[in-house]
Amino acid sequence: MSDFYIKANRVFSPWRKYAWIFTLTVAIGGLWFPILGLLVIPVMVGLTTVAFVRGRFWCGNICPHGSLFDSLIYPFTGNRKIPKFFKSKTFGILFFTFFGVNLVRKFVKVSALWGTYMFWERLGFIFVASYLMVTVVGGVVSLLISARTWCNFCPMGTLQKISYKLGKITGLNKNTDVKITAASTDMCHTCGKCSRVCPMQLTPYLEFDENNQFSSENCIRCSTCVVNCPANILSLGNLKEAQDIMESTPITGYEHKKVFPATIQNIRSINDTTNEYVFKFEDDDIKYTSGQFILVKIQDIPEMYRAYSISGFDSENKTVTIDVKKAPNGYGTGIIFDTFKEGDKVTLQGPMGHELIVDKEAKEVVMVAGGIGITPFRAIVKDLVENESNIEKFTLVYGANYENEFMFDDEFKSFAEKSDKFDYVKVAAFDDNFKGPRGFVTDVLKEMNLNENKIYMCGPPPMTKAAEKMLLSMDVPTTDIAYESA
Repeated sequence: MSDFYIKANRVFSPWRKYAWIFTLTVAIGGLWFPILGLLVIPVMVGLTTVAFVRGRFWCGNICPHGSLFDSLIYPFTGNRKIPKFFKSKTFGILFFTFFGVNLVRKFVKVSALWGTYMFWERLGFIFVASYLMVTVVGGVVSLLISARTWCNFCPMGTLQKISYKLGKITGLNKNTDVKITAASTDMCHTCGKCSRVCPMQLTPYLEFDENNQFSSENCIRCSTCVVNCPANILSLGNLKEAQDIMESTPITGYEHKKVFPATIQNIRSINDTTNEYVFKFEDDDIKYTSGQFILVKIQDIPEMYRAYSISGFDSENKTVTIDVKKAPNGYGTGIIFDTFKEGDKVTLQGPMGHELIVDKEAKEVVMVAGGIGITPFRAIVKDLVENESNIEKFTLVYGANYENEFMFDDEFKSFAEKSDKFDYVKVAAFDDNFKGPRGFVTDVLKEMNLNENKIYMCGPPPMTKAAEKMLLSMDVPTTDIAYESA
């Protein structure tokens, strides 16, 4: 099973990427030119001022040491769990007190030189020594543990939290403070990805307040969770923006979401990397539609689920089927493959999602699948074949790398034989022995007449993004394209 904390995309502005140059200039260059240390004074003023209105925004977006940790050390860090001791409030206060007393003591000592050039050099060297200490100690713990280990007990971080508290007490930062904001907690997959990629190792998905905002004073507003959220529901915004988002976000497809117990009725191997799981439940009020997905609980502490498309369900709404592909070093799939057994009790959440719920009033429908992204279309095609709709034609374009990777092939062939409305098209990218179309799903789509078609896609992000780009170039309206990444 893979480690809990993972390395992921970081958001880098030009300043955040290269501000580490400032750190090394002061910390190392200051050994020869102590006057450079005076540059730290406007840094302290800046971080304190920014913190008053925006919390620890400076840490995640402006801090030169943060740039050093994120840009230079992050690729090599052990990315391990930060010890609770380093994250404790007690240690932070003690370290801040020690650092502050030591700094004041040095200031008092150098004050005897006031009015001379030597005063400024000695004062500058005090800051140079402090900057060098942070660079060395912060760099070592960042390399050995996790990139932002130092930031959990950084004295400047504590100073920012004090400034931020003053801003909250006075109410002067109510409209300026920006926090991680969820468009809707109903849409959260509870997957823990935001926690697994968080540089500060926080748990946003478990701590959203009544305004769907993450109010932790330790959050550095770096937006790492925003760009890595699988549900794509996170943003960085102030209170007014959060309230506007809450009011304007529709929860269509999530209104029947609930938590319910289930039993693993059956586990079946589909191929070397994919298992099928059938869950049976007794709840009489589970309302789901083909094209939706469910959440499967994988652990209690911290609470965490994984989202899977519903690939099958019975007519009495008493079972749901999902297909799980084991990801290399996958944290969630590792737990499911290694610990889930027939007869086990599990907790499910759902149903959820609306992106792949097919408009049955459409004239024609094209479904595009890649890899494990085929799973939702298994239930959708079955529904369209067996139940009446106004759809005149529906086509499934299914892409894989090799022929032996196509899943549920016999089922889709059987559906095509049963219904004159259904066309099943397979395309293999790299299989020289494949008798059908060679290439990618985009190669098939560009040869199709897609006027008056509703397009539904599910597959790896590179596939869905490439297909969407091509469809838009073919003048397919954005409103006729829906997709969900697998």
